[in-house]
Amino acid sequence: MKIEHIAIWVKDIERMKNFYMRYFGAESNSLYVNEKKGFASYFLTFSSGSRLELMKKVGVNKEVLSNQLGWAHVAFSVGSKDEVDTLTKMIREDGYTIKGNPRTTGDGYYESVIEDPEGNTVEITI
Repeated sequence: MKIEHIAIWVKDIERMKNFYMRYFGAESNSLYVNEKKGFASYFLTFSSGSRLELMKKVGVNKEVLSNQLGWAHVAFSVGSKDEVDTLTKMIREDGYTIKGNPRTTGDGYYESVIEDPEGNTVEITI
């Protein structure tokens, strides 16, 4: 069994698509639009076969809450400490928020923690 995909609601679907394509190498399908429901989505596919669905719908305006229950983050494995460092530096230089600089965590992961354009937490790991 495997997780087929994870989906997130977004405000700016194009900006989010471009972020995950640029920094994490995602490939995107064509924009799906259901005008009757005011819904649009992209499926982003990563080299491992994992997929992330970006969804936008008229009327969906979830405010980000600190201390909320539910999904906490998504993690991308980039293969090496050098890749973690390089990607984190690139994201920082492009003006995105770095929540945690590259480091080895207490449970042995080498990672950095960033925010995507809409404040979702993303871990970059080996």
